[in-house]
Amino acid sequence: MADPKNPRIRRALLSVTDKTNIADLARRLAALGTEIISTGGTARAIEEAGVPVTKLADYTGSPEMLDGRVKTLHPKVHGGILARRDLASHAEQVETHGIGYIDLVAVNLYDFSGAVARGADFEATVEEIDIGGPTLLRAAAKNHASVVVLTKPADYGAILDRLEAGEEIDAATRRRLARDVYAHTARYDAEVAAYFERQVADAEVEAPAQITRSFERVLELRYGENPHQAAAFYRPVGEAPSYLSAAETLQGKALSFNNLLDLDSALGLTLDLGAVQARPVAVFIKHNNPCGAASAEDVPTAIRTARACDSLSAFGSVVAVNRRLDGAAAAALTESFVEAIVAPGYDDEALAVLAKKKNLRVLRLDEAAWAVPTAPESDLRLVRGGALLQTKDSGPRIVSEIRDAKVVTERAPTDAEMAGLAFTWVAAKHVRSNAIVFGHEDRLVGVGAGQMSRVDAVKICGLKAGDALKGTVVASDAFFPFRDGVDVLAEAGATAIAQPGGSVRDEECIAAANEHGIAMVFTGVRHFRH
Repeated sequence: MADPKNPRIRRALLSVTDKTNIADLARRLAALGTEIISTGGTARAIEEAGVPVTKLADYTGSPEMLDGRVKTLHPKVHGGILARRDLASHAEQVETHGIGYIDLVAVNLYDFSGAVARGADFEATVEEIDIGGPTLLRAAAKNHASVVVLTKPADYGAILDRLEAGEEIDAATRRRLARDVYAHTARYDAEVAAYFERQVADAEVEAPAQITRSFERVLELRYGENPHQAAAFYRPVGEAPSYLSAAETLQGKALSFNNLLDLDSALGLTLDLGAVQARPVAVFIKHNNPCGAASAEDVPTAIRTARACDSLSAFGSVVAVNRRLDGAAAAALTESFVEAIVAPGYDDEALAVLAKKKNLRVLRLDEAAWAVPTAPESDLRLVRGGALLQTKDSGPRIVSEIRDAKVVTERAPTDAEMAGLAFTWVAAKHVRSNAIVFGHEDRLVGVGAGQMSRVDAVKICGLKAGDALKGTVVASDAFFPFRDGVDVLAEAGATAIAQPGGSVRDEECIAAANEHGIAMVFTGVRHFRH
């Protein structure tokens, strides 16, 4: 039996799905005198590279069973990995049972996320759940003081260089590699858990008892909301890139934390407005609130009309447009300073115009992504001491909420007012509560956002838009608790109101609307956005 305290890598077990550089790893280990043990396709790849390899079934004396489901789960494998080299009792048992030490384990796992992304059926996807791989990795990581464990091909070279130089693999490196193992297996388990969660979601009436999520870093950010805060952008593991993680940055400064928050808001409102408007839509977002939105027959007009809602606030905003930009549209966009834009595409003339604004962040998101989600998405928020989970306030239902709204006043809205209520109702959903939105069928005119009082939200609209509010329609994200809200809307010049209803003083509000000759509808749906 070889000396258990000898730091040389005497025996290595290689079993990988990602075979990048695996032949080179085997070749260089073999040159150091290491015995290579391997399985299935990995063993074939090593053999084809001309490197001597012992197949695992020959090493253990047990054949692979159950279509490969059982192959590495064997005492000669796990005993060789888990045996502590510093305990005489372990050395005696290893000797008694004819177990050889395994000093290096290189494993990465079945491509479960790939099966999900390919749309494989349930049975085929379940077959991609790795059992032996995580067990090998976790065993090696537990005994990392004696076993070098590799999960990433990117790590092979540095470890081999040190071994070839006759250097010991130090404790800090071994711990880092062990950390990578548990991150790798935790991520894998999270992918599987999330997949099963989606399979049973339709059958679950209540929220799941446990939430398992895993995210991988997409982008390191200079800082967070403020320069003293660290930040990065992540996407869900095991899911295809979508929305912001799928967007291609064509030019401009690096995206910031605040840019990404505002781009998310811009996308959300643009997607919803696109569901009620067949024409081009442009949205301006400032500090996570809409400061302008419009639709028009052409993109340049949509951009200019949206900006005109609040041109002062639009300075330094983030913009989303749901149509390709040509040169004229790019010229309209750059008439004032904007931080970033996302759109389905840009022609050559548009890119030439935008290139003159070197700091402008230009993002392209494929046209296929510009559709309202049909399935509920999860909204997970961390709070001090825990987390909150809800379904997102998104989906095609927003299209029908005004169409199916109940007229509660003596006067019904005109067709033009109903079209305006549809536009403002969609926008109000994307404004921080308490939210009041004035507008027409094709544009916003005034936005009152994030106020503790709904009356104050109306007053802010008046301060910003003045007489432009006359003849507009209004949407409120929640009911009016008192009639004073309706009174100030009438004073501002509104002719029709959409609100959820449901207040104990609804009758007072309806009476106030009738007194002012205002049409009002109740949607029965609230759209708070905290």
